[in-house]
Order: sequence, then C-alpha cells, then structure tokens
Amino acid sequence: MKYISFTLLFVLILSAATLAQEDLKVIQPQWVTFTDGPNALYKYQAAQAFDLLDAREEAVARLKTLDEWKGWQKQAKEKLMQAVGPFPDKTPLHPEITRTIQKPGYRMEHLVFQSQPGFYVSGTLFIPQGLPGKVPAIIYCSGHALEAYRSVTYQHVILNLVKKGFIVFAFDPVGQGERLEYFDPETGNPTIGGPTKQHSYPGAQAFIAGSSQARYMIWDGIRAVDYLISRPEVDAERIGITGRSGGGTQAAYIAAFDERIRAAAPENYLTNFKRLWLTHGPQDAEQNFYRGISSGLDQPDLVLVRAPKPNLLIATTRDIFNIEGARETADQISRIYAAYGKPENVEMVEDDDGHASTKNNREAMYAFFQKHLQYPGTSVDEPIDTLSREDLRVSQTGQVLGSYPGRTVYELNRDQLTGNLAEGSLAERVASSRELAGYREPDPASDRMMTGRYQRDGYTVEKHLVQGEGGYWIPFLLFKPNEGSSEAVLYLHPEGKGADAAVGGEIEALVKQGSTVLAPDLLNTGEMGGGAFNGDSNFGGNSYNHWFGSILIGRSLVGLHAGDANRLAQVLREASGEETIRGLAKGAMSAVLLHAANYSDAYESIALIDPMVSYRELVERRDYDTSLVPYAVANSLPYYDLPDLLENLAEKRPLVIHGNSGDSLTEGNLLPERGYPEKINYLRSEDPEERSSYLNQWLHR
Repeated sequence: MKYISFTLLFVLILSAATLAQEDLKVIQPQWVTFTDGPNALYKYQAAQAFDLLDAREEAVARLKTLDEWKGWQKQAKEKLMQAVGPFPDKTPLHPEITRTIQKPGYRMEHLVFQSQPGFYVSGTLFIPQGLPGKVPAIIYCSGHALEAYRSVTYQHVILNLVKKGFIVFAFDPVGQGERLEYFDPETGNPTIGGPTKQHSYPGAQAFIAGSSQARYMIWDGIRAVDYLISRPEVDAERIGITGRSGGGTQAAYIAAFDERIRAAAPENYLTNFKRLWLTHGPQDAEQNFYRGISSGLDQPDLVLVRAPKPNLLIATTRDIFNIEGARETADQISRIYAAYGKPENVEMVEDDDGHASTKNNREAMYAFFQKHLQYPGTSVDEPIDTLSREDLRVSQTGQVLGSYPGRTVYELNRDQLTGNLAEGSLAERVASSRELAGYREPDPASDRMMTGRYQRDGYTVEKHLVQGEGGYWIPFLLFKPNEGSSEAVLYLHPEGKGADAAVGGEIEALVKQGSTVLAPDLLNTGEMGGGAFNGDSNFGGNSYNHWFGSILIGRSLVGLHAGDANRLAQVLREASGEETIRGLAKGAMSAVLLHAANYSDAYESIALIDPMVSYRELVERRDYDTSLVPYAVANSLPYYDLPDLLENLAEKRPLVIHGNSGDSLTEGNLLPERGYPEKINYLRSEDPEERSSYLNQWLHR
C-alpha cells in the first residue's frame, strides 16, 4: 500500500481550508447595482434594438403622402429580399397525388411536391363537393404542433373553411407533420425534440452558411401557391392565406413575399419588435431575419409592403405575442391603407384569451375571406367531425424521408458552402470578420472597481469589476505573483473566471511561473450567466435565443465578447506594466480570442486549448455541438472562417493544443489547404505533462 507523506497531506489540508475560506465571486448579493448581471446581455441587446426601432418609428412618423408611403414600401421590399433572399430558381414541382379520400361534402387529395429538387413537401388539398366553377382557395399554415395541420385545433379551422365552400391547401412545415428531419425511422418519433428544435437546429447552420430557415420555409409557401394556382378548380385571382402562431409567422412572411396572395389573415403572431423584446424576446430560427432590425425593418413592414391588399390581424389580449404591439402595428399600417384610399382593406380583431384560437376570432376570419375573396356565405363557426391520423396520412410510411429519397435542410445548408473556402485576400477576409461580427473598438478607459483580495502561496487573487461596452460591469479575477511579473496572460474560459482558478489549478501554474493572469466572466458566463432569457433557449441554456437576438441587431456575441476582451487586455497591460500580453482561450472561447487578437496590437501571441475548430465544421456536421453556436458569427462562411483568423496571426507563432479525441485543426482540409501549419506550434495530445510543456515553451518564448 502507498501512503501519502505527512508534508503532502498537510499541503492538501491547507489548500482545502484556503478554498473553504475563499469566495471568488466578485459581486455580492446585497450589491443591488450589480446583481442583475445574468440579464445584462439581454438588456444590452434590447437597448440596441430599441435605438434602431426608435429610428425607424421616427422615419415612419414622417410619412404623409401616398408617394412617400410607396417609397417606404419599395425600400422595405428591397430590405426584406436582402434579409431573406435570394430564393432559388423555380424548378419543376413534380407533384404526386399519393391517395384520395372521399368524405361527406368534400374530398381530400394527399400529395407531395418538390419545392426544390429532392426537397419534398407533404400536404393535403381539401376540395368541397359541387363547386360552382373556379373558386377561391386558402393556404393554411400550421403552427408549432408536431402533427402540423393534423392537430384538432387546425382541423377545426380547415374544415370550417371547406364547409363554407373554400378550397384549402394545408402543407407540412419542414420539421413537422410528415416532414421530420431528425426522427427514428422505426417509430417515426422525433429524436431532438419538437418543432422549435426541428427548426432551430438546422436553422442555426443556415445562418452560419449565409442562408436562413425563414428562406426555406417561405420558399415552400411560394411553391405551394404555384401548385395551388395550377389546379383547374382554383381561381388564381382569389388566393388567401392564414395560420396561427408559427403558422401566423409563415402566413405573414409568405404573403409579404408573394404578391399573388390576395388576402392574408395571420393569427397570434404579429406584434412589433419593441414589445417582443420587452416580453419574451426573439425565439425560433425561422422567426428571425438576418440583420432585420439593424436594416430598419419591423414586423409591421410585413403588412405595409402588401398595401392596399386586404389584411386581417387576429390577436388575443393575453397572447405571448404582446397585444399592445399588435395594436400599435394595426395603427401604423392603417395609415398606409388610408393613404391608398382603402381603409376598409385592413382590419384587426382581438379576443380575451391566451395563445389560442377563439370562436369570435375564427368567425371574423371566415367573414374576412368571404368578403375579400368575393365568396359570400355564413360565417358561423360550425362543429366538425375530427379526422383520424390515418385519414390524414400523406406518404406511405408517414414520413416523406422514409418514403422518398429526399433532402434535408441540413443538406441544403451544407450545399450552400459549395465545397470552397471564402474568396478574397486574407486581409479582406479578416476585414469582413470585423464587420460581420459587429465588433466595436473599446473605449480607451473604463471605470474600474476592486472588491476584495485573497493571499495565496506566492501570489494574490484580486477581485475586480470593470464597465463593459454597454455600461454593464464585468467581474474578473487578477492573479499577481508576489515577486513581480514577467508575462501577462488574458485567460478566457467558456465557463468563466472560476473554472481554473482553484489552488493547484491551471491558472496557478501560470502565476507560479511569473505571469500576471486576468480571468473574466464575459457576458453570459460565470456570474454574468444563467439569466431569465437562458431558461427557455431552444436547446437548454445555450443562448440560442441570445444568438438570434444578436443576428437581428447585427451584433454577434463573439464581436461583443471580443470588444470586452480587448477592453480587459488594456486593463491587464496597465495592471502588469507589460506593453503586450498573451491571450489564452479554452474551448469555444477560442473564437472570441481569435477575433479579439486580430483587431488589437496588444497581443504578443495566443494559445488555443482544445479550440473550436471552424464555423464550417458546424455546418458540415449533421449532429453538431449546440454549445458552440453562440460563438459562431451569422453569414460568416461566405466571407471567412476561424482558420483565416488563425492564419493572420501566424507570424506571432500561436500555440494550438488539441486532444486526441474529437477533431483536429489538421483535419477537414482546414490547415493543409492554406499551407501554413509550419508557422503554428501545434500539439495533438492528451498527456498533461506534454501539454504543460508546450504551454510553458509558449509562455516563455
């Protein structure tokens, strides 16, 4: 048996006692000024959004004449297309009627078509009996029900419209109904969760690749119109669209982009971005346009571009989509309809309920379509006989990907990359990264505040706060050797300042070699993480919704973090007396450091430990690590990738240490293709001593 020496046992006991006495939290619960740190990121994003939205409101308030409104419409259409487009070319739909089912008073034609080659859309055409000729048709968009239009709630609306003589075309949104993309083929059950996850998982990849989930879903709707007007029973001049919740999103989007839709009635969706940010915030990939807010767009623009075509806003007073915003939107769009001399073509109906379909709202919707599609009849909401799942089955297996050799959004995103690296010179790629990330140069000086200090063996640990870009306070620990400093290291960890701060930890190893080390809690990490907005992120606390918000305002989390990192680099230079510092980042924080070091001359060199490999890899992997998404920059891959930023720092001979498990920077044609691996000190190893040796050499080079 091996025994621990008395001296070693004493050191362990002493270290444990020291840890028990230390509180490395910088912010104390009673400090009211600082205690909302976990929500600081959201509040700063919202403040930026409000500034942009206020500027838009001021511009809209100045519009008076019809010509001025038409000018706004033209610009809004261009901005919408820039944010969402370009759409693919129209290709043959290859529609296939899979089966026909006769019911009392109507028949159902189940069908699939290809909105893009190999991208199958499943749907059902409901056709009333005894049509008097060509009749109006309504596209029904499903909300976030896993079964899509097979939901009893949606069946009720669809079959009521059919009873009133309308042809209805209901199709499955991608990721719902028979279009699941992540599912068990044996059971047909989803493998990553419900519709929001089915949308946002590939939707994140779409943003990085330079596309969007909204683009794919809108295009499906546009192609659904193409199919609908090809039918001999349909009057192409009398097309309507409706849908509730996520279906309201789709209905509003599709109607904004397809002028063939005569009348639109989105339900339980339209509010405005100000009220959205004040309540539950941006969510779900398809509900966000790339730089939508920063380009001057707001939700009312989805209706403004349609004027003077008929529109009905359907709302409830206790909806998750705020009623005040819905009313403000209705007031704003009523002005353009008045300018056109068509005030009767825009209406709003609301009922007292939550995020729900109500009888009063349904009847108002039926009456709206009867009026504006010139198809009069009763608007009474009638009882219906619910259809079975088998009645509504479209494909042979109940999933189009189990029945056809179809493609997925993941594959469309991957193909978006075209297999090539970003074009342009290295200098141009780095310049693009700065703009796309939304980086802002930090102020030369920021207010600082020390809150405490601990003495350890051979060094001290100081607790500080410094104001960040948005006036929030960033907690950080400053580790200072007693004998003076020979190097200064900014230490970034995705779990925050405390991850490696313990006695005997990795930060201590650097300090005992003479380094002053600054370890911060950047926004959404450590004491600045875990806010209310993280609780309902699409994949559980990983900031997807923060990330979607950053995309709307054009300020990536990486760009914001990089600015704060460079602010902290200034602080570290002052504290250590060093002209230049070294940056060390672990895991996904490597993306932050790569951006920061490319925009500042403060760094002598950087070290990346088990780093995020590339943004490209996030798109190329079907099953990627969702924790990396907040550290990606939307629309980056057409212009640059992380290896470009590493290459630009190659003259500073950065260190890259990667474990044996997982992926290497030398895989996937990332480094060899650029021809610079000899300039990078690279180690692939799990051996702690070997990794430590390489890190020591880098530190003292």
